[in-house]
Amino acid sequence: MDTVLQDLMGLVEREDPTASATPPPLTQKQSIKRKANEGQQENNKSSSKAGSDAETSTRSTKTDTIDDLLGGLSSDLERIGVRTTVKGHCASCNKCIVGKMITALGEVWHPEHFVCVVCKTELITTGFFERDGQPYCDKDYQHLFSPRCSYCKGPILQNILTALDQTWHPEHFFCTYCGGLFGPEGFLEKDGKPYCHKDFYCLFAPKCSGCGESVKENYLTAANGTWHPECFVCADCLQPFTNGCFMELDGRPLCSVHFHSRQGTLCGGCGVGITGRCISALNRKFHPEHFVCAFCLRQLSQGIFKEQKGKPYCATCFDKLFV
Repeated sequence: MDTVLQDLMGLVEREDPTASATPPPLTQKQSIKRKANEGQQENNKSSSKAGSDAETSTRSTKTDTIDDLLGGLSSDLERIGVRTTVKGHCASCNKCIVGKMITALGEVWHPEHFVCVVCKTELITTGFFERDGQPYCDKDYQHLFSPRCSYCKGPILQNILTALDQTWHPEHFFCTYCGGLFGPEGFLEKDGKPYCHKDFYCLFAPKCSGCGESVKENYLTAANGTWHPECFVCADCLQPFTNGCFMELDGRPLCSVHFHSRQGTLCGGCGVGITGRCISALNRKFHPEHFVCAFCLRQLSQGIFKEQKGKPYCATCFDKLFV
């Protein structure tokens, strides 16, 4: 402070040559200096307090001392004819600003009073973020207001990915099952979780009752199962069904021929399934009109016949041929 006052005195002598060579005594300065010394002695006596309280008290005392010194210096300068220009009132302490100042957020500040609203770090050299008219340092602003990653819950500072109505670090948006990042095909969702196509179909898609593979697109529902269209065929002959008509037996789709074959209802004469009246003979079943003499091919009326080597004959033909 002595050096600053000497420089100011030199400035006054250059500006006002008629002024007395001996400036009036700066009694207020000495008083203030004495007060500062007394405050420092008191701080030394209270060294038994906690470290953080002592540091806060010291900082507050220094700030008040500086304000008192500046106030006293301003008064002394006014007394010797040097006008001090007030540049505004600090938005923090509401006191006049005579020396350096900072203009930010539409206000003026003492440099030491322009600090982060959370951690109180000075922002004069670090830059700041603004929120609702309050200044924040980079660390506190990101911690309080940056979007959070849905996976790691950490703040997202650079690239952001939005999916499933949530925000993610790009490297944290991956398949819930295998952990792999998604390729150009994208992802599929189940219960709010993302899955790659392979795992989604493997875990959740219905399985074809024919080949056992996952059904992804076109499919048929029949015989209590889900089928690829190309897999829905007769379980015995593996031929597709004509006109989409099939018959079911024990949960398996069958064409008409193989259904009646398994049921034992194929006509022994024409080889077509029997759905109405039938005649049972020779361990087979026949349409009534197809149960005929194996020689004359006349219908065997009333089911009366004679058998030779598994074939039915009427009595007349049997006597002619075998008697």
